[in-house]
Amino acid sequence: MTPPSSQGRLSTLQAALVVARRDFHAVLFSRSFLAFLIGPLFMLAVSALASSVGQQVEQTAGRPRLGVLMAPADTAAMTGAARRIDRDLAGMLPDLVPVAPPARDPASPQTVLVAQHGAIDALLTGTPERPVLTGASGLVESLEGPVRLIAGAAREPSPRALPPVTLAPVTVPAGLDKVGRMRTAQLGQTVLFLLTMLLAGMVLSNLVEEKANKIIEILAAAVPMDAVFLGKLFAMLAVSFVGIAVWGIAAGSVLVIGGHSLADLPAPAVGWPLFLLLGVVYFAMAYLLLGAVFLTIGSMASTVREVQTLSMPVTMLQLLVFFFATYAVGAPHSWSARAAEVLPFSSPFTMLARAAMEPGLTPHLLALGWQGLWVALFVRFGAQLFRRRVMKSGPAGGGNGKPRAGLARLFGRT
Repeated sequence: MTPPSSQGRLSTLQAALVVARRDFHAVLFSRSFLAFLIGPLFMLAVSALASSVGQQVEQTAGRPRLGVLMAPADTAAMTGAARRIDRDLAGMLPDLVPVAPPARDPASPQTVLVAQHGAIDALLTGTPERPVLTGASGLVESLEGPVRLIAGAAREPSPRALPPVTLAPVTVPAGLDKVGRMRTAQLGQTVLFLLTMLLAGMVLSNLVEEKANKIIEILAAAVPMDAVFLGKLFAMLAVSFVGIAVWGIAAGSVLVIGGHSLADLPAPAVGWPLFLLLGVVYFAMAYLLLGAVFLTIGSMASTVREVQTLSMPVTMLQLLVFFFATYAVGAPHSWSARAAEVLPFSSPFTMLARAAMEPGLTPHLLALGWQGLWVALFVRFGAQLFRRRVMKSGPAGGGNGKPRAGLARLFGRT
């Protein structure tokens, strides 16, 4: 690349692209990045921990809701027995809710279940002596034991043997499979969080290394510091997409060889193509927000030890943000879910989960506009603080002549 003449001055965007291209090639073809690609293998422990938290959410806030459509006396007996047992087994039993008889009588249990529009996950009919459980295949099997326990407690006097439950698995529309959508939402959140935390840390190590080698001073003398900040941020985002592509191809190959596919997972409410596209966009938003914070921290640190000290609170806060967004999945219409959608750092995780659980594109367009506004604010604030901090250790610039020559030497070209 031939540097511009002393009369031609690079704009901030042009200078940012020059820095981004330089950082992208420097990081992508380094031996450390090749070793870094193996890093996700050591994140399996974190994934297992997040999975256990997700299962706890399913057992509490997201436990199945079981509609009861029996005679009034039998309905009262079943719901009363469930409340008595649930005092000792809190969170282990499904929620039993009475269902009003349909206007068109008789109506099949499947028709009644679909008419509830996702308010219940399965329907219990018949009598406490011979209950009939209607719902999605897999769900009714998991609820057989709890229903037998509740039905046995509802019978007076309660016999020694629990009554048998007749299972009636039916095909439930994908939009009503709340438990399956919740699992997909939790999986998407976990993958998004792990990728963000794993890849955002690269901007710190890259910046500290260049400050130690005085490279940052040459950049500061050659181009505006805002351009340096933007260039490094977007270069690391591009490198992150390369890493995600490599890991995605590797994971896809393992799944294909093992005879698995996305069809084995519960389909998200918006469909797999749009869900994956939203996942890429929300990752970019989360990465830019966290990367701007990490770059600002890196500008205030001169050693690796200082970086670790300053970044630890941010990492802990990000963990709290992730668990807050995970908790919001179990209560999608509560104040906590709305707060998680509005807070900039938790919004990408919460909205990705919403894409898995609820159809519709309009909320995501509004959320992306809101997140983009915060990305612009954080990048602007981080660039200003970055400029003030870094300029203390090197010459100021954006000038001509020698600074341009320094930039040319940095790229190893004339």
